[in-house]
Amino acid sequence: MTIPVWVLLAFAGWTLLILSLTVGVYRWGRILTGRSEIREFDGANLEGTNFYRRAMRAHVNCIENLPVYGAIVLVAVIAQVDNRAMDVLALTLIGARIVHSTVHVSFTQTNFVASLRWTFFFIQFLCMIAMGIIVALAAWNA
Repeated sequence: MTIPVWVLLAFAGWTLLILSLTVGVYRWGRILTGRSEIREFDGANLEGTNFYRRAMRAHVNCIENLPVYGAIVLVAVIAQVDNRAMDVLALTLIGARIVHSTVHVSFTQTNFVASLRWTFFFIQFLCMIAMGIIVALAAWNA
């Protein structure tokens, strides 16, 4: 497997880890202790502690970005694009994703924290744009 494919697997794993260790722990902790009923957790109506709301947003953000990255990697595999630039961009992306999610979940969102979080989101965005361009150019020239 190429580095971008390994990163895709890591991205999926990170998304599940965020779900399990933040949202899942909060929800199941409340349900199993009788503080909430399972029907009270409505994805469209986000209520709960600040931590829970941040965890939900971090998880949803992973879910929103995973298919975009997955599509780029799928086309890279089909076009047989495997080079150092793709590897570096993929590794940078997963590093930025992990920092972004960790900052989102761990800290109250002050202006500084939100700016830091946005910076790591923007790094991911730039990595995906660059990877998409590399793949498109390689496919075009094939």
